[in-house]
Amino acid sequence: MPADPTSLELTDPEDLKLVTLARATRARTRGLEGAAVRDLDGRTYAAATVDLPSLDLTAVQVAVAMAVTSGAQGLEAVVVLGDSASVNEADLSAVRDLGGEGVPLHLAAPDGTVVAAVRS
Repeated sequence: MPADPTSLELTDPEDLKLVTLARATRARTRGLEGAAVRDLDGRTYAAATVDLPSLDLTAVQVAVAMAVTSGAQGLEAVVVLGDSASVNEADLSAVRDLGGEGVPLHLAAPDGTVVAAVRS
């Protein structure tokens, strides 16, 4: 039986890779959030929050944009890592736009512990 995609315990090595990528990206950029997405071909994209005077994007929005510009046709999974206690509606909308309904989005604390999971 496959694992529940909204489980708070990630055991799939590919999902754990997303957590690692999101953590590393957040730490490297010192951003508010780090995010990583996996497309339908298994390619991963990691991004951090963009907070400029003329451009404000969440880490998930940047990662989804990177996937789109690389030709991704959909998403398998998403991890967003930061201090938030809930999933941002703008993030869910971006994931839904590319991945459709049912893509698991895992919200992780800065230490990588998954604290919430939802589907797009």
